[in-house]
Amino acid sequence: MRFVVARMNHETNTFSPVPTPLESFNPRWGTDALQAGRSSHTAMGAFLAFADAHEAEAITPVFATANPSGPVADDAFEAMASSIVDAVRSGCDAILLDLHGAMVTESLEDGEGELLARIRAVAPGVPIGVALDLHGNITEQMVVNADVLVGFKTYPHVDMVETGAHVVRLIQRMLDERLSPKRSWCHPPQLAHTLKMNTGVPGAMQDAITAARNAEERPGVLAVSVFGGFPIADILQAGVSVVTVAETTDLAAEVAREIGALLWERRAEFVYQEEPLRQSIAAARAAGKGMGPGPVLLLDHGDNCMSGGTCDTMDVLDEALAQGLDDIIVGPICDPVAVAAMLEAGVGAEVNLGVGNRVPMPRIGVSKHPLELSGVVRVLGDGQYTISGPTYTGMRCSMGRAAVLDTGRARLLVTELPHEPWDLGVFTSVGLDPRACRYLILKSRMYCRPVFEPIARSVVECASRGVTSSDYTLFQFKNIAKPVYPLQKEVSWIAEAARL
Repeated sequence: MRFVVARMNHETNTFSPVPTPLESFNPRWGTDALQAGRSSHTAMGAFLAFADAHEAEAITPVFATANPSGPVADDAFEAMASSIVDAVRSGCDAILLDLHGAMVTESLEDGEGELLARIRAVAPGVPIGVALDLHGNITEQMVVNADVLVGFKTYPHVDMVETGAHVVRLIQRMLDERLSPKRSWCHPPQLAHTLKMNTGVPGAMQDAITAARNAEERPGVLAVSVFGGFPIADILQAGVSVVTVAETTDLAAEVAREIGALLWERRAEFVYQEEPLRQSIAAARAAGKGMGPGPVLLLDHGDNCMSGGTCDTMDVLDEALAQGLDDIIVGPICDPVAVAAMLEAGVGAEVNLGVGNRVPMPRIGVSKHPLELSGVVRVLGDGQYTISGPTYTGMRCSMGRAAVLDTGRARLLVTELPHEPWDLGVFTSVGLDPRACRYLILKSRMYCRPVFEPIARSVVECASRGVTSSDYTLFQFKNIAKPVYPLQKEVSWIAEAARL
């Protein structure tokens, strides 16, 4: 047997000024993609294990993933998509794709839908199985052109491999039992805030996931996926959705409609009400005065690079310093100019330099000036470490070259590349111990939580003014289907599901 197995992964923030050329994906091709996939804690890793178990030939045209950012360059999409379509055109028994579900290119609103349509055109009868991110903006084109679609059921995402394994269980039934899965898609007119999609805490999202799991226990139901969607994407079909896979069309539609109705009924619970930054910092200051181990964790969710942020806004640190906080560790802050200046100065040098606030954000009308700081260069490093935490376990990461600036009241980790704080190694790789400070400022919403929440005495969410803000009034949505809640408050909708 011959399987085509590939990973092409990007979450696109259409308001982000961060470009997404091909090199952002660090693409691996052919045998290099096979090696990268085998060593990854991803759905593609599960696909390759499935191929091995069947002693099948695994054709791996590409393994590519990029941090969330602005629209993907057209030539980047064409290079990756063409490699997959060409591999399929050569003939195969199954197609297994590790995608995201929220890729927008310079010319396409629906990158994954376009890819799947091209594949279906050259392989009309070949089973196609797709693993998707919980934050996918799922479209009818995606659902029509794949046989099996399964999304993550956790956020932070710690079930990537399990999702891939779910996909291949159904693909195996298609190969062995001639299973013909039916699909349905329900798309309520609502945007959910990312900070309301945490599946690890009680709330509407956790309840929706529980409903999906319960539905999968019903006879004939093969997979139920709840997608919170990626809301900072100005495309027609952005927002929450439900995709079901079942043995009959009626059953698939029934379950999709039920869970879609649940999402809509509880729509107000998916709206995050952020508080003013000054108020958040005051709360953090009060928490820091108490006794107890570990830092107060301040999450700068308005500048989260894993949602397309510039990773260089300085609002939270600036306000923290203005309110008298000290013993602060903050980072990573992406500022290659500041890194270069500290590299030139050398360890031990006293420097005066601007840090951060360098990347203009014209889509939200924000442009700032670097924060002027004085301090000592404490550490210079290569910015590399290996993740030991539960997300992307074992993956080798690079932040670009890194430098630590010590101002006396704050120690700043400054890097050449935007980087999510996946792991304690982000800091320990440059000699900083995030457990031994009073305040720890991270540019993150959720992915940091499995590692950093256990060491924190408390968590304070901080609203900076950036392209991942939870304040939708910053964004001019022109293309999304309207009315859509909560951009418009008075929206009527009766649950319905497409039979595909």
